[in-house]
Amino acid sequence: MNGAEAIIKTLIDAGVGTVFGYPGGAVIPLYHELYKYQDQIHHVRLTHEQHVVHAADGYARATGNVGVCFVTSGPGATNTVTGIATAYIDSIPLVVLAGQVPSGLLGLDSFQEIDITGITMSITKHNSLVRSMKDLVPTLLEAIEIATSGRPGPVLVDIPKDFFLSEWSPEISREVAKTQETLRSLDEAQLEKVAALFENAKRPLIYAGGGVRLSKSEPELMRLAENLDAPVLNTLMGLGGFPRNHRLSYGLAGMHGSKIANRMMNEADVIVTIGARFSDRVIGDPKRFAQQAKIIHLDVDQTEIDKNIPVALSLVGDVKTMVGQIVEKLGVRRHEAWLQEIEAYEKPAYKNQYALTPQSIFAALNDRMDENTLFATDVGQHQMWAAQYLEFQGIRNWVTSGGLGTMGFGLGAAIGAKVACPHKKVFLITGDGSFRMNMNELASLAEHKIKLDIVLLKNNALGMVRQWQKMFQNGVYSETDIHDVIDFEKLASAFGLKGKVVYDLQGFSEALDAAAADPVANLIVVELNSNINVLPIIPPGKSIADSIEDWEDSETPPPAGSL
Repeated sequence: MNGAEAIIKTLIDAGVGTVFGYPGGAVIPLYHELYKYQDQIHHVRLTHEQHVVHAADGYARATGNVGVCFVTSGPGATNTVTGIATAYIDSIPLVVLAGQVPSGLLGLDSFQEIDITGITMSITKHNSLVRSMKDLVPTLLEAIEIATSGRPGPVLVDIPKDFFLSEWSPEISREVAKTQETLRSLDEAQLEKVAALFENAKRPLIYAGGGVRLSKSEPELMRLAENLDAPVLNTLMGLGGFPRNHRLSYGLAGMHGSKIANRMMNEADVIVTIGARFSDRVIGDPKRFAQQAKIIHLDVDQTEIDKNIPVALSLVGDVKTMVGQIVEKLGVRRHEAWLQEIEAYEKPAYKNQYALTPQSIFAALNDRMDENTLFATDVGQHQMWAAQYLEFQGIRNWVTSGGLGTMGFGLGAAIGAKVACPHKKVFLITGDGSFRMNMNELASLAEHKIKLDIVLLKNNALGMVRQWQKMFQNGVYSETDIHDVIDFEKLASAFGLKGKVVYDLQGFSEALDAAAADPVANLIVVELNSNINVLPIIPPGKSIADSIEDWEDSETPPPAGSL
């Protein structure tokens, strides 16, 4: 067999059943062999390589398995950069196979030659250029192992076109290098230190990040929370790892976390942090963060320990194993006084001066949610409202770009998630700005007959940037208002999909019900007032005590640069 067929068979043997891609000159031989194995590998072609990677990313987030994609050389490869960076910062397991010019033309500025390994070196967990046939299959197997072991991440493999065409046999391959990362469990001395910190704990708190989902530790987190009677807060990436309708769930912490959640963080005496990296969007001013708490930090990656926040006890190893060990060590404890204190906190009172509000929109979605409802988002105000108000059920039902904050991520990712989980209802929550970056993928929905529904919160602005201009730049709206000329109903119709623009809650509810009964994708455009803000907000660099809970448009903004 040739190298291209060896790659396809290696992927099949590794359990890869779905690949996202976009063909081009350098990968024609690979696609030729892929054609022969259509009954074993499902290929989904999107309309742009950036969204190809986002789709593989969404597939990986929805399943916990590696996402795989094929792209060609030159612009095909460079179009993957944003998608790879998105996956890298959020620790998502991807393997990107990029075609390259023939090996004899490397370094000659050949047509569509680009040094994609050099470009992506800082945004991949590992990357490599295949330089001989003996390396072809071992490099691919190592890529899958590296992407999925330890702290996951994207791996790029660059393959010259002639290696797809050259003869391959097992005899010519070198041995596969050992890349499996050995993850430690806790010893008795470490468990005793955990127990000692809990000896006099009155106000324990669990702060759960994306590492819970990456390590598939949702059951262990549930047992820990219920055994300790400890409330659970989440990072943006950690949402969906613990049901929001659980009595111990208090949702998002940090810049846009609720006043209750952030107050809990400040008043806890022990915080068990699981798979979170203490991002600046959570801690604000590090000198004023959780000053009363002794922090226990569990993570798979040593480099995250004491990076942003000093901790009382660091535990590095396999998160799933470590949480399970702590559950057994600590046993069952009760903290009823702490939970009663939290319930007595003052609840925020939301104003309802508009026909449609984020609270009412997501309440309608919550009413139609079950354990098989998955939400993907783009990035902006709509993303934060979704994080604040969606009451996630089940697991792996939240797909969003966290660390990089990639506008345009959502539609490709939603497609990948729906392909991965055809039995789930999938919604994309998006906004004006993000949808302009990915609306071309409506063609992919139509071509592949992918049923998912899009809720576009349309406030005729780049909403989050406009909000910051309002609050922190004296209300100077420089290039953030969108004077839209798009007829979204006609846009959807042009692709054979359904579109509906709604202006009130009744219209939105009726559109959701109609979409649920429709076999094709629906685009529901919700007209929102551009003055609705994401609140609360902790200004960057400030502490929880500086949280802004309300903002009247008539208020004078703080001087530019003061925050």
